[in-house]
This record gives sequence, C-alpha cells and structure tokens, in this order.
Amino acid sequence: MFGPINKTPALLAPVGILILGALYALLWFGSLDYRHLIPSDEGRYAEIAREMLVSGDWISPRYHDYKYFFKPPLQLWATVIAFDWFGVGEWQARLWGALTGFLTILFVGYTSTRLDGPRAGWIAAVALAASPMWIISGHVNSLDMALSAFLASALCALLLAQDSKTSASTRSWMLLCWAFMALATLSKGLIGAALPTLVLIAYSLSAWDWRIWKRLHIVSGLLLFFAITAPWFIVMSIRHPEFFEFFFIHEHFERFTQDTHRRPGPVYFFVPLLLAGFLPFLFQLPGAVAQAWKSRQGHFSSGWMLVCWFVIIFAFFSVSRSKLPGYIIPIFPALAMLVGRYLDRQLGQTNVLPISWILQTGCFALVGFIGFFFLSFVGVQAQPDEITAYAEYTQWIAVALVVLIFFSSVAAWQARRNGITSIASLAIGFYLTSMIAGTGHETLGRAVSGVDLANRVRNVIPADAPIYSVRILDHTLPFYLGRTMIMVEFPDELQFGVDQEPERWAPTLNDFIERWKAQPNAYALMVPSQYAELERLGLPMEIVDRDSRRMIVKHPSVAANPIPPRSTNR
Repeated sequence: MFGPINKTPALLAPVGILILGALYALLWFGSLDYRHLIPSDEGRYAEIAREMLVSGDWISPRYHDYKYFFKPPLQLWATVIAFDWFGVGEWQARLWGALTGFLTILFVGYTSTRLDGPRAGWIAAVALAASPMWIISGHVNSLDMALSAFLASALCALLLAQDSKTSASTRSWMLLCWAFMALATLSKGLIGAALPTLVLIAYSLSAWDWRIWKRLHIVSGLLLFFAITAPWFIVMSIRHPEFFEFFFIHEHFERFTQDTHRRPGPVYFFVPLLLAGFLPFLFQLPGAVAQAWKSRQGHFSSGWMLVCWFVIIFAFFSVSRSKLPGYIIPIFPALAMLVGRYLDRQLGQTNVLPISWILQTGCFALVGFIGFFFLSFVGVQAQPDEITAYAEYTQWIAVALVVLIFFSSVAAWQARRNGITSIASLAIGFYLTSMIAGTGHETLGRAVSGVDLANRVRNVIPADAPIYSVRILDHTLPFYLGRTMIMVEFPDELQFGVDQEPERWAPTLNDFIERWKAQPNAYALMVPSQYAELERLGLPMEIVDRDSRRMIVKHPSVAANPIPPRSTNR
C-alpha cells in the first residue's frame, strides 16, 4: 500500500499490508455519511457549493445569495462535481477533503520510501495515518485539509526533485511542486505559495544552502503556477472590481496582522493541538529533530527541510492574529516523515524497539484505563431514560478508550519481539480511537446541525416564500432546507456581501417589521429570545416548528401547504 516492501524483511507481509490498507480506506471513506454537518465550516462550504450548483455560476461564490469572496473556489468546484454526480448530501460535501487527505498519506509513504527506504516510507505513512488531527480533519468539510494536502504534496515533490539524480527528473518533480502550490493557492489563497517560500528561505539560511535556488526551475515553475491560478483571479477582478482589495488586503494582510475575524489566541494556542494531534509518535520527535540537525550541512538535507517546514509553519500561525485549530494541519506530514526516518534507524537490523517505546505505549494504556475509570462517573452506566446527549457520547468515548488500551498493550508487548508489528498496533489503536470518538460526536452534533427541524418544515414552506434570518446566521439549516435566506440587521460574516448589494437585506429590525407586514407569505428564522422580543412588539407571527436552538415562524395569513412544493435544490 505504501510503496515497495518485498526487499525489506522487517516489514509486515505484503498481504497483511494490503488488508490493513483496504480496511483503513473502508473506514476512512465509509464513515463520511454517518454524522450530520455542523457549524460553521461544514454547513457554510456545503451550502456555497449547493448554491453554485443551482445557479450554474462557477466563478462568483455566493452564500445565502450574497457575494462571498473570502476564499478561492477549488474545493467548491470539487464539491459541486460531487453533488452533480452523486447528489447533494453530507458525504459528498466531505468527499474532497477525505480524498485529498487519504491520497496524501500514500504520497508521504512513497516519498519517504524513495528518500530513506521502504521501511521508513511505511512507518511515515502509518504515522500520518494514525495522527488524530489528520484523521479528524479528513472527515470535516473545511478548506484546511485540501490546503494541507496540496502543501504537503508540494513539499514531497520538492524533496524528490532535490534527491533526483538527473536534471530531467529534477525538472519534472519541481514542475509538479509548482503545480501543487498553485492548487494550494486555489484552495485557500496566497498562503499556498507564501508558506513554501518562507520555509525555503529559512532552510537556506539555517543550512547555508543557496545552491537549491538554482534547482527550483523558477521561470518555468512560475509560468505553470500562474497558468493554473491566474485565470480565476483575473476573471473575478474584471467581473467584480471590489474583489481585489477585499481578497488580497482584507483576507490576507489584515487577517494576519489584525483581529479582523475575531479569532485571537495566545502564542501557545497551537501547542496543545500539536501534542494531541501527533500523540502516537510525539515522543519520537526530539530524537528525529536532533537526527535532522546533524545532517543539515554539506549537501541538501531532506531531514532539515522537514524540520524547517514544521518550525516555520508552526511559528507563522502562532504569531498570527487569527487562529483556528486547522491552521497547523500542514505540519503533520513533515512530522510523519521525520519519525519514519528516525524509527527506521532505531529498528536497524534487529527490528527491536528500545525500552522507551515500551514505556510510551504502556503510558497510553494507563491513560486509557484512567479515562475509562473516570467515565464511569459521568453517565456511561446510566439508565436509558436518563441518558443525555453528553452521556451518550461518553459511551462512544468508553469504546474508544477500550480500543486504545488493547492496542497500546499489544504494542508494548510486541516492542522487543517485532518492532514493525508494535508500530502497526499502536497506529491501529490510535486510528480506531480517533475514528470512534469523532464519529460518536453525532450524539452532540445532531442538535446543532438543525437537520431534524429542516426535515420537518422543508415541505411546509412554499418554494416562492421569502425566508428571513433575523439577527442570526445559521450555517447548517440553509443547506438542509435547500433555501437561501434574507439577512436582518446582523449580517455576521456576510457584511461584505450586504455592503455590495444592500437591497438584498433588511438593515434594521424596523425594516424587517415593515417588510413582514407587507409580505403575507413570509417566513422567518430566529432564536427563541428574538421571538419573545418581537412578540412583545406585537408582530403577527405563528410558530411553524422549533428545536432547542432555533425556531421557524410564518406570517399568520400564510395558508397551510400540505402539497410539497417543487424542489429547487437539486
């Protein structure tokens, strides 16, 4: 699965690797449809793609039918294709991230195999496949996984180019590197080119290797890069003159230097995410970095390039004024390759892992026992009629911890007998633990998603009825309803869109009230406290349906609609 294995006796048997790979892929893709979409990224990007499919406009992204120029459209295009081929749904919305994340695991394994041998490649792929942050990100509909996948692929292509023995091979891999950077740019913006550039500068300075710049094929690479990225940016700038300033200044410079998006965090914000996100192989990182440090001078050092990749990206987002957990996902492929090289050398010819590995895996089992014991006090054994959503989720966590205890114990037992089997056992344990815990989040996420409310009211609201969103931007309900809404007073992240087309929204609550009175076929989405406020003001309303977080109301003169309206979502 992860590269040539027949020449290295210290690997699992080929049949075993194929079986494990097939089971891994089955669980990876088979779980995409279990959970409903949750706010905010999952619902937002699914809905933008749905609107793009319905409108047929693949150039100008819109959200709630307002201009939404925050990000480039590559993932939207991929999702529209998935919707067109397979229908509009949850697994289709998550497919692009899952596919790019899965293929990156294979490419990381292939790259490490070429650089350091089959066993190192296999371990690198396993390390990435078992990283909780990579697993979770691959099953969430956000832009971070595809961006990380293309950035990691650009890194792999760069390493293969610099390791190539012929100029033709170097040129081919470097052009592929430039193409991956272009796809990363089309995924989430200029960060797709800026991060690799910063890493390259840091590497050249720290290793004092300036010869690498002569092997980048900069002229042909830039031509390819702009051939891929420029068409959409040019068309957008012509069609929408306001696009350039908003996208390049507001969404890039101001996002990094100011609290524009209200996502601040301390400089250590990403430290816990690093620790938890790479937990199975975290303890190998110090030795892997030290090993790379020793190899950084005299010639191109792929190991030191990996360290620079990790350090620069981690530091870049740590000092940024805008922080979200997904921002550091691009570091994990580099960490996996570092660990693959390090553990391969530790195994040596004996295929035996040191005592420290036994202690590490034993600690994981102990933590699992402690966690399981703690869960017994928070509702795992409660009676069925007493189980809340949180108590139900603890049952999933309990199963995940049992799996972690079992496989960590097996890994500790196998460490001095068969190191490869021990590594595989630990990786399987963390993969299953992450998948079980992530999938079980549906017990909490279903209420947030609004899917049940949407299913109850979808066929009640006429196709031509306007729906107002009163002082709230719900990121999931529009997707499940298959309908856009008219914003009222509080546009949230749609501020740019309503500024460009002010006639499309109600800027004040009074404006909404006047419109509501003049539109007897109108519906509205609001939170219960907002309903109470409008009720005190005497606004005529009837509750159509509600859940614990939101409610749908209609104008009292709206007649019942027992016949499902013509669908406009597909």
